[in-house]
Amino acid sequence: MLSDPELLAAASRLHEAERTRQPVRPFSLTYPGMTIDDAYAVQRTWVDLKVQEGRVVRGHKVGLTSRAMQLSSNIDEPDSGVLLDDMFFADGSDVPGERFITPRVEVELAFVLDRPLSGPNCTIFDVLDATRYVTPALEIIDARLSRIDPETGATRTVLDTISDNAANAGVVLGGRPVRPHDVDLRWVSALLYRGGVIEETGVAAGVLGHPANGVAWLANRLSGLGVTLQPGQVILAGSFTRPVDARGGDTFHADYGPLGSISCRFSS
Repeated sequence: MLSDPELLAAASRLHEAERTRQPVRPFSLTYPGMTIDDAYAVQRTWVDLKVQEGRVVRGHKVGLTSRAMQLSSNIDEPDSGVLLDDMFFADGSDVPGERFITPRVEVELAFVLDRPLSGPNCTIFDVLDATRYVTPALEIIDARLSRIDPETGATRTVLDTISDNAANAGVVLGGRPVRPHDVDLRWVSALLYRGGVIEETGVAAGVLGHPANGVAWLANRLSGLGVTLQPGQVILAGSFTRPVDARGGDTFHADYGPLGSISCRFSS
């Protein structure tokens, strides 16, 4: 287990990396004995630093929800991170590219809660009952820890991704909100355009068979920490496309068919 001084040092390095836009060495190399529990402890310490500076928790994200991504990361369950108030951008807005290091965009569904939701025995039906509405969302992910260590060539691991707030960096909500029982959420699909070219397509069933399963997993995991998902919080259920690189000047448009569309532009 990492000591409290080590947790604070790691969180401070993440904080500085985000501020300066200079990624730091993966923690899996800096702390060879690091565990998943350590990684979540680093994440919580970093989030605490942000809250102390005035940031407000607005929700959570679920990542690594596809079987292919889990196998590539040598993990058999998703991971999660925290959404803060300064991560949200309006549909159709300019996203300041200078805020990020190597931003990428993913296609998701966001669940906005109407009632508290907690584990340890939370099911998909509990999630649907507790949800006010579901709406299309783009997640912006980033890497404050180097994806490839320049000294050793080693790639970062799931321990690094979890420490790095599950790569969370931004959210764009838009499209047409729907009540969770009004559509079969498994079959929500989307086309992701970058600069007018379709880069990715996907179907929401790619998220653990049903996107609400991602939210249920999150509620059950957080219950072990004494955390309850709160009314009004936004929960990103997991991406159903691969991430697409975002460069300065890129315009993204996600077409969700009957659920409308979302767009944003990354400023240079």
